Amino acid sequence: MYTVSNRLKMGAIIMMVVGALLTAYGFFSAPSTIEAAKEMVAAHDDGHGSGHAEEAAHPMAADNHETEAHTMTEAEHDEHVFHQLRNKPWAALYVAAFFFFMISLGALAFYAIQRAAQAGWSPLLFRVMEGITSYIVPGGIIVFIILLLSVMHMNHLFVWMDPDVVAHDPILQGKKGYLNTTFFLIRALIFLAGWIGYREYSRKLSLAQDESDDNSNFKLNFRISAAFLVFYLISESIMSWDWIMSVDPHWFSTLFGWYVFASMFVSGITVIAMVTIYLKSKGHLKDVNDSHIHDLAKFMFGISIFWTYLWFSQFMLIWYANIPEEVTYYVTRIQDYNLPFFGMVAMNFLFPVLLLMNSDYKRINWFVIMAGIVILAGHYMDIYNMIIPSTVGTQWSIGIPEIGAILLFAGLFIFWIFRALGSAPLQPKRNPFIEESKHFHY
Repeated sequence: MYTVSNRLKMGAIIMMVVGALLTAYGFFSAPSTIEAAKEMVAAHDDGHGSGHAEEAAHPMAADNHETEAHTMTEAEHDEHVFHQLRNKPWAALYVAAFFFFMISLGALAFYAIQRAAQAGWSPLLFRVMEGITSYIVPGGIIVFIILLLSVMHMNHLFVWMDPDVVAHDPILQGKKGYLNTTFFLIRALIFLAGWIGYREYSRKLSLAQDESDDNSNFKLNFRISAAFLVFYLISESIMSWDWIMSVDPHWFSTLFGWYVFASMFVSGITVIAMVTIYLKSKGHLKDVNDSHIHDLAKFMFGISIFWTYLWFSQFMLIWYANIPEEVTYYVTRIQDYNLPFFGMVAMNFLFPVLLLMNSDYKRINWFVIMAGIVILAGHYMDIYNMIIPSTVGTQWSIGIPEIGAILLFAGLFIFWIFRALGSAPLQPKRNPFIEESKHFHY
């Protein structure tokens, strides 16, 4: 039976406390008046040039979200910059909250696939997957609270939630049947109920199988996992439109649901590999061998290539077509987010290819950990690039609010999943494929 070490528990708590303090400072230091915002921009421009004094990108940017043929006045510009700076701690909180939530959601998809496929190599890793997916409960609740606060106009993350903006925007008026706060929250509740419900019921069946004298729980788990994957693919796509793409409601991509799925899928698999290696280093999961780690690393490598394919397909088609309402999404990121935009591509494609292409390296634990850290950092930047340009505009930086939010949710994530790992034996006893998993070699 695994017991969380005091050092790990204390480290996670310290991360949460420090992260909470830094996050609170980020909210406290946000400007409370337009004049304070102008002073902050003037000070910031000393190190970043005069780009911040040009066009605002959210909530009604002069280029990306212009709804009337007029030039933004100086007063309008100052107000928009004020909203951007007020958004900054909220956006940092939302990016980190969604990132750690999507790790558990990606791990849940991988877990359901293993169940539905009746894979013989992976049952030894089921408890690790179940531990990671336990974070769906607190992580999902936190994300929903942020969405609810957006609906309550506590922030300006979602421009379409502002009635004044919609009143002057024919495009948003045409989308009111779908983009309205009531339907938005109902969809979010349905998705969270489905994800959490499957995770909790599948976990219950998994534990019951260990005490059963037949395979009825295993067979039921197989059936509900197959059904859940249908729900998951639909709900994940709609979730990505609602929670991410709608922060920039004038832009859309038919690939976006798959693109977000690839990011969360590879992040979830990466954390499964890293947690497995950590537990093995502490003397647990004795039957997990190098072949299991090798297969997890293969998934890390393969899904990174799949993510790159989707990224390039989306980018190339939109850029080549050069349709103004589509290409502006990338113009904003290339002009104002050059380093995080292209740096993210390097971390999510070049580094996994270079680190994990060699089959032998996939069996070296510290090498897989190093590759995993780069992949996770890259996909945090991926979510950052999806959210921040449309919510913060040119007023971006990776500073105290961003670091604080990462520490806060990383600490909560570590504390929660390792506590869950200690609530049941790490190795299933009566899974029909457990012996095959023990003797798995590649």
